[in-house]
Amino acid sequence: MSTQSSPILITGVAGFIGAAVAERLLSRGDAVVGIDNLNDYYNPALKRARLERLRQLPGAAERFVFEQLDLEDGLSLAELFAAEQPLAVLHLAAQAGVRHSIENPAVYIQSNLVGFGHVLEGCRHQGVAHLVYASSSSVYGGNRNLPFSEQQPVNHPVSLYAATKKANELMAHTYSHLYGLPATGLRFFTVYGPWGRPDMAPMLFAKAILQGQSIRVFNRGQMRRDFTYIDDVVEGVVRCLDKPATADPCFDPHNPNPATAQGPHRLFNIGNAQPVELMRFIALLEQALGCEAVKQFEPMQPGDVETTAADTAALEAWVGFRPHTPLEQGLTSFAAWLRDHPQFWASLPSAG
Repeated sequence: MSTQSSPILITGVAGFIGAAVAERLLSRGDAVVGIDNLNDYYNPALKRARLERLRQLPGAAERFVFEQLDLEDGLSLAELFAAEQPLAVLHLAAQAGVRHSIENPAVYIQSNLVGFGHVLEGCRHQGVAHLVYASSSSVYGGNRNLPFSEQQPVNHPVSLYAATKKANELMAHTYSHLYGLPATGLRFFTVYGPWGRPDMAPMLFAKAILQGQSIRVFNRGQMRRDFTYIDDVVEGVVRCLDKPATADPCFDPHNPNPATAQGPHRLFNIGNAQPVELMRFIALLEQALGCEAVKQFEPMQPGDVETTAADTAALEAWVGFRPHTPLEQGLTSFAAWLRDHPQFWASLPSAG
């Protein structure tokens, strides 16, 4: 997808996945307009450091534009859409965090629902060729049929965060149906790696291990997660971005497939398809860091699920790729980054 005349708009460009995808797109010669509100949900210094890395890329001075903007500001967002005329939109901005959504529901409603509505309106009125947006494995909620397939219904969310992500899928589907907007939703599964989010378990665990603090092991370690390395996520996102969603010619309204539609809307899992027990993850992280964790076993937290596991057959069939980086390899790279960037984890709150 060439963007020499029309850029790709990335919302949440200072975030973990947003910055990584922006780097890939800029490196291949695309023009990128990025927006982010740089909120303080976690250390804004990390977000600014990611932006600075993007600005230092060859050609970024001519092909990268950043605007600090809040998606809830519908007027400003509409003006940006009109001014930039993006060819495609990668929507990654959202209020993240399952447990945080239980304590701060209003923030999620405004950012994830109202904000996404403004993005959809921008795409609609400016004739965007393709919208790719972040969903989440959390939409599978109370489902216990493993691995999770896009063809399964997702009617039982167990957190408000999950509910907002399912709502995003429904909203995008509606715009595809009503206005012909090609839209692709990507359900991410526990993304980790260098420049990762400090509010997620990999970073919190690593900080505690390196500083000799205890880590909180929920459900007494009886958890399994489909840990997915950031480079694999970027590859999946870019390939999907380059292949706009199309209507499913085999769609049967009498037996509808939740993953496709009569309009140009598709859903894909992006996960490693190799769920790992939490205790195994901790052991591999200990090995990569060369330190042993002090474990504090606790019961399951509200909003959590015991296991996530991605079926990635649909993604592979659509773009010829599925995540494959072994956890050992990904954690080695993550540990190396941690050692080189203590300023982004040393001051984190304790994980214990």
